[in-house]
Amino acid sequence: MVGHMLLNMAIPVLLVPGAPVTLAMRAIAKRQDETRGAREWILWAVHTPFARVVTNPIVAAVIFGASLWVFYFTDLFRWAMYDHLGHEWMIVHFLIAGYLFIQSLIGIDPVPYRLPWAMRLVVLILVMATHAFFGITIMMQSGLMVAEWFGSMGRTWGATPMMDQYVGGGAAWSIGEIPTLILAIVVGIQWSQSDARAERRADRNADRTGDAELVEYNARLAALAERDARESEGTARL
Repeated sequence: MVGHMLLNMAIPVLLVPGAPVTLAMRAIAKRQDETRGAREWILWAVHTPFARVVTNPIVAAVIFGASLWVFYFTDLFRWAMYDHLGHEWMIVHFLIAGYLFIQSLIGIDPVPYRLPWAMRLVVLILVMATHAFFGITIMMQSGLMVAEWFGSMGRTWGATPMMDQYVGGGAAWSIGEIPTLILAIVVGIQWSQSDARAERRADRNADRTGDAELVEYNARLAALAERDARESEGTARL
């Protein structure tokens, strides 16, 4: 469980700020012979309809929030225990699901759509609540999950399998709180920086145009006031 939470939350928190797609676009030379190299395949992948769907913030949040539930409470868990391919799929899936969700919150790489800053915090809180509830649900299980696997290991030392399962649920509940706090802080900092950049852009635009927008706005207000005065004067005469 600790490994799954690291794949799902901790590693993407470190990976996303590195902007791997942007880095690849800058570091890999563009091919000039009309063939596809690594750069061209990455560009193709990020512009497919599928990529546009899974990078949507709501879709990414649903995938991230539902992954643990679907994996642990279906036969996917059993598949990952019995089949090496299932285990590898599990690793890739949890890493990508975490990457997509955190990319939608604090990512630098360009995506088709991002939620407003306030909505990002709301989505973060809701998704983390589902993770916490997932951990509590594991802790409250009365039976052993994939019992034919974990119950037949023949281990004679340490905690019982049921106690291990309880501790795993506690790990899912508690470990997610630290990355959640980090993400909330980063979103708040980026939100503040975004507002500061918007103010600087507005100031630069005002300097370039001689505050034309403000002048136009004041002129519009003056015209409205003059019209109201004329209408009031006409009404008084009647």
